[in-house]
Amino acid sequence: MSSKPPQEKPPSVAIKKRSRVPGVMITQFVEILPAGKSTPDFTRKPMASTVQEGKKAFFKAMVSGEPAPTVTWGRSKGEGDDPEKYKTRYDERTREHILEIPNAKLDQADTYKCFATNEYGNAVCTVNLTVIEGGHKKKSQEANGQGTQDFRAMLKKTTIVTKKKPPPLQKEGEIDPKLLELLLSAPKKDYEKVCREFGVTDFRWILKQLKQMKKEREDEQAQVVEKLENVKQIEVKPSGRAEFSFDMKLKDPNSAVNLYKDGTMVSYNGNKNSKHSLEKKGINYLFSIKDPQPDDAGLYQVDVEETNVLTTDFQVPDVEFVAKIEDVKVTKNDDAIFQCVLSTPLNRITWAKVDSSLEHSDKYEITVSEDKLTHTLRIKDCQIADNGDYYAIAGIMSSGASLKVEAGQKGTKAGDHDNRSKHTSEQCKEIQKETIEVDTSKHAKIGKDAADAAVKAAQRNGDDGDDGKDGGDGRDGRDGRDGGDGGDGRDGFGDGSGERTGAGTGEGKDKRDGGNGDGDGEFKNLLGDGDDINTSDDAGDNKKKRLRDGPLLPETVIDRGVQFVRGLSDLNANVGCQAELSCKLSSDTSEGQWYKNGKLLTDKDGVKIIKEGACHTLIIECCKNEDGAVYRFESEGRKSEATINVQDPPKLDPDALGNFTNPIVIKAGENAEWKLPFSGGAPMNIQWYKNDYELLPAINVKIETSDTESQLRLTKCQRKDSGEVKIKIKNEFGTTEATSKLIVLDKPTPPQGPVDIVESAVTSVEFKWKPPKDSGGCPITNYIIERQQVGRNKWSNLGEIPGTPHYRDTDVDPGRRYSYRIRAKNAEGISDYLQSEDISAGVLRYPGQPTTPKVVSAFKDCINLSWCAPCDTGGTKIVGYNLEKNKTGTNYWSLVNQKGPITDTKYAVKDVFEGAAYRFRVSAINLSGAGDPSFPCDTVTARDPMKAPGKVTDLKLTSSSYTTFSLGWNKPKEVKGVEDEAQGYYVEIRPIDSLEWIRCNAIPISLTSYTVLGLKAMATYWVRVIATNYGGDGEPQGFDNYFTAMPPPVRPKFKGRNMKTLVVVRSGNTVRLNINFEASPMPDIFWVKDGIPVAKHVTITNSDKGSQLLIPISERSDSGIYTITVKNIVGQESFNVEIRVTDDPKPPGPTELEQNVPGTVTLCWAPSPDEKRDDRLHYMVSKRDSFKLKWRTVADNLFNNKFTVVNIMPGREYYFRVFAKNDIGLSPPSESPVFAIKKEKERFKVNMPEIKSSDLESPPSFIIPLKRRSAPEGYECYMSCAVRGDPAPHVTWCRNNISLNTNTNYLITNVCGVCSLLILRVGPRDCGEYKVVIENKLGAAESSMTLNVRE
Repeated sequence: MSSKPPQEKPPSVAIKKRSRVPGVMITQFVEILPAGKSTPDFTRKPMASTVQEGKKAFFKAMVSGEPAPTVTWGRSKGEGDDPEKYKTRYDERTREHILEIPNAKLDQADTYKCFATNEYGNAVCTVNLTVIEGGHKKKSQEANGQGTQDFRAMLKKTTIVTKKKPPPLQKEGEIDPKLLELLLSAPKKDYEKVCREFGVTDFRWILKQLKQMKKEREDEQAQVVEKLENVKQIEVKPSGRAEFSFDMKLKDPNSAVNLYKDGTMVSYNGNKNSKHSLEKKGINYLFSIKDPQPDDAGLYQVDVEETNVLTTDFQVPDVEFVAKIEDVKVTKNDDAIFQCVLSTPLNRITWAKVDSSLEHSDKYEITVSEDKLTHTLRIKDCQIADNGDYYAIAGIMSSGASLKVEAGQKGTKAGDHDNRSKHTSEQCKEIQKETIEVDTSKHAKIGKDAADAAVKAAQRNGDDGDDGKDGGDGRDGRDGRDGGDGGDGRDGFGDGSGERTGAGTGEGKDKRDGGNGDGDGEFKNLLGDGDDINTSDDAGDNKKKRLRDGPLLPETVIDRGVQFVRGLSDLNANVGCQAELSCKLSSDTSEGQWYKNGKLLTDKDGVKIIKEGACHTLIIECCKNEDGAVYRFESEGRKSEATINVQDPPKLDPDALGNFTNPIVIKAGENAEWKLPFSGGAPMNIQWYKNDYELLPAINVKIETSDTESQLRLTKCQRKDSGEVKIKIKNEFGTTEATSKLIVLDKPTPPQGPVDIVESAVTSVEFKWKPPKDSGGCPITNYIIERQQVGRNKWSNLGEIPGTPHYRDTDVDPGRRYSYRIRAKNAEGISDYLQSEDISAGVLRYPGQPTTPKVVSAFKDCINLSWCAPCDTGGTKIVGYNLEKNKTGTNYWSLVNQKGPITDTKYAVKDVFEGAAYRFRVSAINLSGAGDPSFPCDTVTARDPMKAPGKVTDLKLTSSSYTTFSLGWNKPKEVKGVEDEAQGYYVEIRPIDSLEWIRCNAIPISLTSYTVLGLKAMATYWVRVIATNYGGDGEPQGFDNYFTAMPPPVRPKFKGRNMKTLVVVRSGNTVRLNINFEASPMPDIFWVKDGIPVAKHVTITNSDKGSQLLIPISERSDSGIYTITVKNIVGQESFNVEIRVTDDPKPPGPTELEQNVPGTVTLCWAPSPDEKRDDRLHYMVSKRDSFKLKWRTVADNLFNNKFTVVNIMPGREYYFRVFAKNDIGLSPPSESPVFAIKKEKERFKVNMPEIKSSDLESPPSFIIPLKRRSAPEGYECYMSCAVRGDPAPHVTWCRNNISLNTNTNYLITNVCGVCSLLILRVGPRDCGEYKVVIENKLGAAESSMTLNVRE
């Protein structure tokens, strides 16, 4: 160990790297690491430790790196080379590097560093050691000659300081109890921060224990507290005070609220000027520490009565500001940056404004450098409201600067001042330094010169004075209140003198002690003349309002006379003890006067007044109750006052206490009595306890208490009443305790069983038992033994034996059984008996089986074995062992020890042949003979030990899936005398977030390939293979990179030949879509309906091979196009499925018939109510006539509400039905009225017509033209029109002016002038303009329409 890091050759480069373990810094010496090599790192860094002085302290660390790094230790302060004080070692079993300090001293408390170094870099981390001062050894009364006085002083000390039981010290290998106490009071979001301070990086393993402790603590708190919330941990505020607060509602408003520091009660009051104060507003409790110092660091606890409600740790690190934050001037909407540099690394500091602390958020960005030294606050998007002072607080040190946000002109960011501002600031600092170094008597003159020089410098440089804030406020100092001159506030010019007196450039905060106000030299920066702020003097008002534009320097420095360097502080004193008030002035020659409640004090008033130079002291030798008052010291117009609170805690008389502590020894049934006088302020609360349980008056408990004495009487005491008796005396000023002990003597309890048989021979029986659980308060003198032969009623007294629980009966008959009674005896009587089970004498009992022989070592000519004796000896001692061997391939067991039994539990078998395999077993021998042999050991071969094999070669990953890895490798090479042949292999894996290697095969495999099963999908693992033989395991061979449990990457693609693109479901039924795909790695799967996410009632179930969409109860609103998108790192693929949810259609309305053309009839019907809800609803028309009596479909796929039926024959009756039809089926029909054309029969008459020449020819024309149509994709599309002309016109169908008459994809008919075109499965390619052209010799006509196909 050393105090400096190990000296290495200068590296060519120094690359800083971040470790996965927080708090570890890694430096790499080379630009590119060779394959298989790595820089050092900590797999587990040392944990902070707190030990008591004189105890052992140790740190443990685990490191990694290739080659293996060298570990050294160092100290931040002081040397650590003494081998007697510091011992380092390496534990090969746990792979831990340990630094041990056998006898911790106070001067060894320090920050220790651990260095891990190899040729490629080094790693370093720090850890703190805290040494608690041990208790002082008690001096003998003879040595100091004042035994009585020392004893009384000790009693006073126990009365003045109330202590509570501190958390137990941390034990080796266990968690620090102090950490658990802090976590019980901390919010969950701060767990990680609190654990990091104790060196714990993973706190999940303590959450279960913490949860149990928290439940117990809440149960305790529920007895005294109704509500506890808004707990804020302790932190230093910009005001310079350390504060912590919480909201608490007490069940009993009169309950005592106590404050403890490191287990010692701390007094407090409501005065903010006291060292410790409490400000209570409603249910809010605000504890604060004025002017915190390093001595104030510790564990603070708040208790209600004796129940803990809050624990907080106040740490004061030894840190200073190397570079402080500077004033910043920015333009509106820009970012402002404050940055400081510390002397010691800290994980975090507090950033604050005057009224609140700042946390990391969208507005404020708080960052820390890698070395934990540079801390930065970035204020984003600055606005005018962000103007003000900002503070950086590290421990009890603080640094402040202002932010000025300007609108319309470019400011200076992050303290980047122009040259003129820098020049003026440097002049101000030089003037400060000169002002501090001069003598006090010359202060006025030099201060005036400094002010003039600063004013001239500001005028010469034309500075606007904004940068003068570094002088005058002293905000970067600790606190100027205890300084003699406000100018000593580190960096400020404020006076800051006195705790309650003021004489600085600012206004005094506390005007109770002086008429002149002055600044505290810490956070205020107002220029004033020191006059009272309430003065009505015009000159004073003008002077107060006069502020400079340049650096904040006083215009003149005047001699203010004597100042308080240290003021008076409030004091608590006990009755009969000495009280002392002291203050210090800035002048040794100044005199002063002491006042008590405004009355002048002199030496004749029973006090002692002492003046030693500038220090003035008032001493009250023996305080009385009337000495409690307000004391004031005045000197040359300056005042300082403090309050003495006289307390009278309980006190005990030393002689009576000595008698009380002596143990009381009585016999069972007698009475015990304690009496103890006391004194102290009333009222007194007296409580008696026995074994920590409070005693209350009862039949056998009598308690009598007066104003000066308390008595306890316990009647008819029993043995169980023995224990500790304690009295607790408490008043408002403190608590004292005294402890005694009660010992009740009685006869012992029966001896404890069972009775164990040591030996059962032919002529003797030997047995043993356990002593009584309770000896009755007296030592066991004898045991009384009685014997009964089984089958008889008589018990024989064998006499008394000394107090050893062991007996040997030599007067027994072989083959008989006996029972024994054993009683214990002491000075108070004889116990009840313990009876044994029946014990047989002279019966042959063989021993049990020894343990299986263990092969210690094997050679070609010798095999060394060892075993353990049997648990059952058979009642007699073991006299030896028989060892047998069996050669593999035979069934014969031969005795090895031919010369007699083996007396030891180990043996070297030399009767072996090289290369032969053997098994061994052993049997125990007692006085009755040899027992059963043990189980045989595993087969062992007689040959010399082998060398461990080397690393396997050509290790590769052959395949992988979500749950498996398949590996392959080649055998390691043999090196004679160094590395022998491998006989098997182990495969090990380690999850990337774990430090433990898991062996996949418990038995070595002989093949050079292996498949690792049971992996977690998409998890990452390190993999290695170890060759092994009889000589041991070789070096592991692993991969340079980790692997992810997943198959080779595959672009998503859908599987299944018959994947449906349309699914029709009846409303109310279940919709289930199963889509199978192939993709690797596991893809992300998205379902959308018509471009938007699916509804909540739609259930999506995904797997690595498919996805299922489930709608338990479908509705019409679920209809739409569902799209599944499968996406992974390789690519993505989508698939659309149309789901139509519908129901049985409702029938059309009434059907009407009309005849427009002879031989035809036109049907018109009202639409079905479902037509608006189902765009695929169409109609079907069927016909039946009176001749054929059979229904026949005459039209289908009608999307309109009219149809013309042709070929109507006269003389027949026609019936028509119209059905609504959708994807589910047909509706009930809509019946039409009967349609008939009567055929008139006339009498046959031949009328010869007059022959006239007539012309019936006519040009072609359209009776019913084509109509515009919109058809759904995938369905039939039917278009028709009616034409006439004589001669019959020729009909041509065209699409986009291309004839379709010869196109077989279209069905074209022309029946009696009704022309129709049918498209069986309409698609997007069928869109366009359709035209019918009719021609004859007399002319031509055409009709067109546009077809739209809906998706």
